[in-house]
This record gives sequence, C-alpha cells and structure tokens, in this order.
Amino acid sequence: LFRYLQGKDIFEAFYKADLARRLLLSKSASTELEMSMISKLKMECGAGYTSKLEGMFRDMDLSSNLSASYALHLAKYRGEPDFFKNPKAQDVEADVQVLTTGFWPSYPKTESVLPPLISEHISKFEEYYGTKYQGRRIVWQPNLSTCVLKVRDYGKELSVSQLQATVLLLCFMEKEFWKGFSEIQATTGIEEAELKKILHSLHHGTVKILLKHTDENNDGVVEDHFRFNRLFKSKSYRIKANSIQLKASVEDSEKTREAVFRDRQLEVDAAIVRIMKTRKTLKHSLLMSELMSQIKFPAKSQDLKKRIESLIDRDYLERDAENPQIYNYQA
Repeated sequence: LFRYLQGKDIFEAFYKADLARRLLLSKSASTELEMSMISKLKMECGAGYTSKLEGMFRDMDLSSNLSASYALHLAKYRGEPDFFKNPKAQDVEADVQVLTTGFWPSYPKTESVLPPLISEHISKFEEYYGTKYQGRRIVWQPNLSTCVLKVRDYGKELSVSQLQATVLLLCFMEKEFWKGFSEIQATTGIEEAELKKILHSLHHGTVKILLKHTDENNDGVVEDHFRFNRLFKSKSYRIKANSIQLKASVEDSEKTREAVFRDRQLEVDAAIVRIMKTRKTLKHSLLMSELMSQIKFPAKSQDLKKRIESLIDRDYLERDAENPQIYNYQA
C-alpha cells in the first residue's frame, strides 16, 4: 500500500509523530517490529527518508545509558543531608530522556510553575549533564513528560502527565478545599486553554480524580471550582489518567499538515531555483514540466505558479521583457 501513496511526506510526518508518542510514553509493542517497519521504509524510499526515525531510536538508547549513569550518580550522593534542599526529593525517582532536536517532531513549549520535588531533580540533572556535555543546552518539554504519583491514603498510583502532576501537587495536596480556575492558573502558571484540557481530563475521565462545580469567586465572577475527590474508586492499582498524551488532537494533526506544507513550499522553491540556475532562461510550460518531474509529491499547477510568483517577488527570477511567458534567472 505504501508504494501507491503519493503524499509520502505526509505519511512520514504523521508516522514520526505517532512513533515519538509511542517511544516517549512506552507504548510501543515491540522495538523489533518498529525497526522492521523502518527498514522496509528505508528500502522503499532511501536512507534520507528514515534518517530521523533511526535517530529517534539512537536517542532512546543513549538516554537509557545516560539515565543509568545518572541513577548511579544519585545513589552516590543521595544519602548526603544537603544534597537535596527538600528532604522529600530523596524519595523521588527520576528518569530523563534527552532528545536531539532535529530528529523529533517540534513541540510547543508549555510554561508552568514546577513543583519543588520536580524542580529539585531538574536542577540536579542539569548540573550532572553539564559536567558530561559542556556547551549543550537542555530545553525541558513538560508536554512529553509523565509522572507516577502514589496516593498513600488510597493505596493507589496515578499515572499522569507532568502538567497534570503539577496541578495536583501544587493545588490539591489539601484535599478538603475547593480551588477556583483562576486560582489554579495563578498557582501553576499554565496557559488557559491547556489548563482547561488538564482539568477536564482529571474530572471527566473514567476515574474522577477531581470534583467540579460552578460558583462565584471572591470577585463575583462565575467560574469552575475543583476539589480532590476523596471518594474516588478504581479496581486498578495504577490509574492511567494521561489519556490526553496518548492520542493526537485535531490541533496537533493540523500543525503536522501545516509543517508538511511549509516543507513542500521550500522543496518547490529549491527545485525552481535549481532548474533556472542551470537553464538560465526557460518558458513557463517547460519549467512546469521539469518541476513536475522533480518534486516527489502531488502538486497543483496553481500552487506551483504561486511559488514562481514568490520567487519573482524575491528577485530570484524575472519575466522576460518581450515575452511574459519566459522566465530569466537572476544571479
């Protein structure tokens, strides 16, 4: 079936996004099957098509070794009384995956206030990583991170995203109190639309971890209020509440398509310049014909004409003074 796909670049973009989600959330059924699929894609489309996919697996292997090394580092110093500012951080286990920017899909950076237990481990890992790799900069991605919280009063574990953990740890450690949406946002620093998704996932899932009601806040504004659900029940020992991480949203799919469209524009521009640099002067019909033979995805003539006009506006090409159907290359 893959051989008959015309938009192989679209397939690659969505496959990479889904593969990243499977790898980072440990949802892949088999590494061998994943590598087998990548080998088949490589045979069909060449090494360039799968180089980023292979790079993702190399990152996972390197991260596994780095995490093991960091765990030994923590074990060496964990017993020292001043190693962690917060003594409770001693009981937290951290596993860090370091990803190469060019291999993985681009993700929007979500700002939030970090719970002290998480920020302590982030600081310690940055110190450790800086001693091993000087000059490298780490950008943390809370959207991709997961946490397992132990609810000791209930004998359960909650598998949540880092942003869900941020909301629970910063706002609902005191189980009896209702918190308004504006108060939660001020405490966590999470953007409004993202926070709405997080709270919805915590109060509207199979297990309702939070309770919700709508009331006036202190300023007389009607808003949603939330409280930890003291009566939540589940037969499972580990409750998975991070479903918002497991599937792509409509917005994510749209962003992936937009990224593919931008890449296609760049590829078309490069092909036009490459042809015109070689031929110097060319009729419109011949340029379109050569262009169609060089690009690897289906394209409409109208879209190609727009890219030609864009290059004319940017002074890469010019129309012939005597015949507007002829283009001249401008060095």
